Amino acid sequence: MSSLRATFTVSFAAVAAAVTVLVGFLSYDAAARLVRVDQQTVFAEVVQDLRDQVREHPLQPGDFASSDPDHDGPLDDIIRPSRTDVQVLGPGGAIVDRGNPQLPVGSHDRAIADDGTAGKMEEHKEVDVAGDRYRVATVALGGGRGAVQVAQQFSDTEDLLRELQQRTVLLVGAVVIAAGLFGWWLARRITRRLVRLAGAAEDVARTGRLGIQVPVTGYDEVARLGRSFDRMLGRLAQSEEDQRRLVQDAGHELRTPLTSLRTNISMLRRIDELPPAAREELVADLALESRELTDLVNELVALAAGQSDTEPVRRLDLADLAEDVAVVARRRTGRDITVRVSGDTEVDGRPTALQRAISNLVENAAKFDRDGRAPIEIAVTGMGTGAVDSEGGGRSGGDAPVVGRSGPVRVEVLDRGPGIADGDLVRIFDRFYRAADARSLPGSGLGLSIVREVATGHGGTPFAFRRDGGGTVIGFSVDGDGPADEG
Repeated sequence: MSSLRATFTVSFAAVAAAVTVLVGFLSYDAAARLVRVDQQTVFAEVVQDLRDQVREHPLQPGDFASSDPDHDGPLDDIIRPSRTDVQVLGPGGAIVDRGNPQLPVGSHDRAIADDGTAGKMEEHKEVDVAGDRYRVATVALGGGRGAVQVAQQFSDTEDLLRELQQRTVLLVGAVVIAAGLFGWWLARRITRRLVRLAGAAEDVARTGRLGIQVPVTGYDEVARLGRSFDRMLGRLAQSEEDQRRLVQDAGHELRTPLTSLRTNISMLRRIDELPPAAREELVADLALESRELTDLVNELVALAAGQSDTEPVRRLDLADLAEDVAVVARRRTGRDITVRVSGDTEVDGRPTALQRAISNLVENAAKFDRDGRAPIEIAVTGMGTGAVDSEGGGRSGGDAPVVGRSGPVRVEVLDRGPGIADGDLVRIFDRFYRAADARSLPGSGLGLSIVREVATGHGGTPFAFRRDGGGTVIGFSVDGDGPADEG
């Protein structure tokens, strides 16, 4: 996480530096260009005014004398607006009035001084005078009377621009440092929750404890990640607890048939000493216990597999599954099993899991309704607004407790068995739970718990209530949108 913080800090500082350097460069370049153009424009205007003067009025070198007491001569007209330096040349290029500093006079300047055309000009773009750089223009007075040299120093302007450049660089450096510090503070603030989240994940990996509370604040993406991680830990902890309970319950339930089998197997050593009736009873008991143990193991495997089912979800018709279950159950039990369908019974679900849930309900009904006089009914109902149960059960105010609620599609198995006591209705879907009057019957107590697992896995709930006229209605609802973990 420190790497992420450093990356964020460096990235923030780099972006700030790039923007600052770009803005500083463009600002300096624009300011320098404006200053230079302005200075050159002023100088060009002064020189042009001087040329216009000498063309309009025949002036003498003395007219530009710096000793003018009234300061109203042409020299002052040149100096005032542009702060230029002026040097006056006589015929032949002789210096009549030296400038401050003295400007160099070259052959071209002397030629201009002797030129007969007033206003003729010779310009020097850059002249070094006493270590400073000047822009110099020599303008002829005409008639060979001499010339006037006008000079503008631009080295001081360049010094000013150089100082501005240095200050810009210092400002850019200060902004980069400030941006780095602010980026570090901002990165620390942003990644603080990620650091806590990473710490929680490392604690889980190191200790294996899933009950660690993940601190979550805010509503941004980091907060969403924290809440999702917390929910994931919660589900993992619940899954671990379910597995632990399943192992404990399975171990408890397996002791009885294993103990009985061990006892009966020990009796096999003396089977020759037993009377025929005792032998038959022993063999029958072994066969019964082995079947019980086989059924229990199968139910445990099915229940454990249901907790991590990877069967793909697809569109299916619960009515078709009910018909398939009825065909198999008729063949196995020889009972009359009818299927009643109403409404739209198509859902998104896992076919194998749903088929096993319906099969468990039918097998449970066949086990308890031993008389077999009335058919076992499978009712598959597509529930709409205002739909009611097929037997009137589940309505508020009834005479029996109801477990669960209706869903978009409802599967019910109705029998005419002895019914279920009020105290057992709310517990029949618990693992390994068996009512008092059912403990003498074969079974593991896991069949209805598998129904509950399948129902809740498909966004529905199991339910059970007494049937009018005797018997029981047990079933489950299925959300039409598919399994809850798929939505």
